[in-house]
Formats: sequence, C-alpha cells, structure tokens
Amino acid sequence: MEVTSAIGWPHQSPDYSEGEAVEALDLARWQFGITTVYHFILVPLTIGLTPLVAIMQTIWLKTGKEHWLKLTKFFGKLLIINFALGVATGIVQEFQFGMNWSEYSRFVGDVFGAPLAIEALAAFFLESTFLGLWIFGWNRLPKGIHLASIWCVAIGVNLSAYWILVANSFMQHPVGAEYNPETGRAELVNFAALITNNTAVNAFAHVITAAFLTAGTFIAGIAVWWVVRAVRAGNDEEARNVWRPAAQFGLIVIIISGLGVAVTGDFQAKLMFEQQPMKMAAAEGMCESEPDGAAFSLLSIGDFSNDCENVTRILSVPGVTSFLASGDFNAPLKGITEIREEHEVLYADQFGDDVNYVPNLFVTYWSFRLMIGFAAFSALLAVGILWYFRKGNVSDKKWLGTAAIWAIGAPFAANTFGWIFTEMGRQPWVVHPNPDNPVDMIYMLTQDGVSTVVGGGTVLFSMIVFTLLYAALGVVWFFLMRRYVREGVDSIADKIPEAPDGSDVPMSFVY
Repeated sequence: MEVTSAIGWPHQSPDYSEGEAVEALDLARWQFGITTVYHFILVPLTIGLTPLVAIMQTIWLKTGKEHWLKLTKFFGKLLIINFALGVATGIVQEFQFGMNWSEYSRFVGDVFGAPLAIEALAAFFLESTFLGLWIFGWNRLPKGIHLASIWCVAIGVNLSAYWILVANSFMQHPVGAEYNPETGRAELVNFAALITNNTAVNAFAHVITAAFLTAGTFIAGIAVWWVVRAVRAGNDEEARNVWRPAAQFGLIVIIISGLGVAVTGDFQAKLMFEQQPMKMAAAEGMCESEPDGAAFSLLSIGDFSNDCENVTRILSVPGVTSFLASGDFNAPLKGITEIREEHEVLYADQFGDDVNYVPNLFVTYWSFRLMIGFAAFSALLAVGILWYFRKGNVSDKKWLGTAAIWAIGAPFAANTFGWIFTEMGRQPWVVHPNPDNPVDMIYMLTQDGVSTVVGGGTVLFSMIVFTLLYAALGVVWFFLMRRYVREGVDSIADKIPEAPDGSDVPMSFVY
C-alpha cells in the first residue's frame, strides 16, 4: 500500500505494525547514539593532538633539543593508536545512513552526500596517506619532507572535521537547497551557501578549540603524572628536562584553547537562540517566556517531563541567559510553551496534533550543564601546573599526578555531552526548519527519516553486535594507551636507527 509521509513524498508502507515501527525508530536512534558517542570520544583527541605533535616536531627541528624529539615520538605513538580506532569506529556511521535511516538519506542525499563524499575522497585520503609516510618515513625521508607529512595529516584531519560539520550543520540549519515536489527530495542548488553555512563555520570554530583543549589536557595530564613519577623515582633530570616542558606546552594550549572555547561557545549560543530557540529554551528549562530578561539556571529540579509543568528553578543568575542570547541582559526570550504553540500552529496541516515539538528536557538541560562543567576541569589542571611548577619547580606529590590523570577524562566528557546536547536538543527534527523560511519543505521529522523496511529485530541485533564490538575496541584502546603511556619516552628514544650516508634503509614501522 502506498501512503504519503508527513513531509509529503510517497513511499511504501512498512510491513510491521505501528508498535513495531515505533520500536524500530527508538532502536535506530539508540544505535546511532551509541555508535556516534563512542566514535566522538576519539575524534577530538585526533583533531587536536595531530597539529600539536606537528608543533613538537617543528620545535625539535628548529632547536635541535632532543627532548622534543622524544616527546614527538611518544605522543605520536598515542596519536596513531587513537587514529586507528577512530577510523574503525567511524566507518559504521555512514552505513547507518543507508540502512536504518534510508528515508532520511533518500530525502537529503543529494545535499548531505556531497560533503561526506568530499571528506572521504579528499580530506581522509590526504590524512591517511601522509600519516603512512610519517610513520614509515623516519630517517628515510628528508627531515623537512617528513615534517611536512605530519603537517599534511594535521590539515587533512581538520578538513575532515569541517566537511563532517558542513553535513551536520545542514541538519541544524538547512541552506543551499530547494525542495523538488516531483521527486519529494531536497536538491542542492547552491554549493557555496552549503559550505559557508554560518552554523558550520561557528560549529567548526567551537569543535576545533574544544579539540585543542582536549589534546592540551591530554598532554599536560600525562606530563604532570610523569613528572611526579620521575621525581619519586629519583630521576629529577627527566622530570625537569622532558616532562616539565611538555606540561608547560600543554598548559599554554589549555589557556589559549580554553579562551577559544568560551568565545566560540558564546557565538554559537547566540546563533542557536536565533536558529533553534526551542533547543536553547529547553537547555535552560525555561518553560514560560521571559519578557524582562531571562535568568541562567544553575540548578532546576523536577521530573522534567515534556509537559513543562514539573520544573522548578532553585538557583539562577538574573539576565545571563538573555545576555547569552543577544548580548542584552534585559532582552525578552520566548519560553518552551510559546514556541511549542507556534510550531503546532505552523505545522498543523502537515503533522496534525500528534507531534511533540519539545526535546527531552532532562537530557537537554543536564547535557548543557555537564558540557560546561566538565570543561572546567582543564582549567583546574592548568592552575595546578602554574602553582606547583612555578620557578622551575617539579613536584613529587602523588595526589597531583593522580588528579592530573583523572583530569584527562574531563574534556572528553565535555565533548560527549556537548554532542548529545546538539543532537538531542534538535529533536523532534532530523532536519530542523530554517527559521528564515520555516515552511519551505526543507525539513524532516526524525520519525519520518527511519527506514520503512528495516525492522526492529534487525536493528536490535546489529545494535547488540556493534555495542559489544565497540566495547571490545574500547578495552583495546584503553590498554594500549595505558601500556604506552606507562612506558614513557626512554622505551622509544633509540628505536629509530640513523642511516649511514649513502645507505638505502627501507621504510619500516618504527613504533
């Protein structure tokens, strides 16, 4: 039987019942959420650590100081492990678009597929090719070309991030496309508008600075742990000459990137208030409109049910949410109830009254705060480095090394909760309407994007398989990282032999 979906194109009715369709939708969302969150744990470290390793190698070539070569090799090994696991977990993402979310892909494939294809064909091949040259080319390639290889990897990694964000930003703020009523599809008409989408530009700046914050904390945390360990082992020379410079390097990155995260986060918040007001109202648990300036909620309690009647603010800072939205502490803001009523009127003819336009308040509210809160741990680590390493000092305080290791996980958690907030706050839309033209048909409900032929049992089986596989890969990642962090720099200091002049040393995997 042929039916018409909520967005207007004909498709075949699924073989399963309504209850089974809801189950398939929920399972497809869970599967994509699980695989995306796991993959995105690895992504920020790769994005941030690659250029930092390139900077370390550049410093070594410019200064000739041996400890920078040791640090380049040490953190380069950790980068390779993270990169490999990131590739393995990222491949699954694109398969889901064609399987669990085939209706979504059919609707926006002409637009969404373009940046994904460019990312795979250009950026990813650039980074993977030159990473191979960098891994195998130690003392086989000229030093300048070898250095250029890791910089090409850094460029490729960041280009990959931009193209992925272009694709995702179309889901947040669709531009550069028109709806074709004959095919029932969104079609790309302005590639320049797509790649210069202000949502993509702002998201890229925020993601990159957050990635540098993650990598800076990673370097600083490991370096501080090693300083403490080396001093307690009586090896003050290694603590001062190798790990202390690494900790200071991580400190500089934390300070610069932390400021960048704050500034770009402010820009992105203002853009979200303009483009997705429901997301930001939900992030504040702001049920009713605030005509005289909206306070920022530090703590709200209640069951956060989506009827918006059970949320009570306990602590708040007056005017801050209005300032985040517009730069004016007294600016009026719409609340969840008013925005929901506007959507119900605007889309009544298409969707009826069965759609809940409010995202999950509990997830949206707390993921926004956890994103901000976990990022603050990097600042605490920076303060510890400044205090305990001042005037050339090193520390033997065991608790400091333990705290530094634990601090490494905080920006990873912040990135994860930020991604959860971005995606969950967009619900119930898989492609959010453009506020400049909210009825131009370039939008889609999440419930209409799921495949009509992939049943719940199939999704459940694949979700269990991938979850178990990813758990196993996570264990592998953790133990490899732990093993090589504990080995330190001495284990790799002499692994790359110097080739005699005129000899022909084949490329080899030096790690």
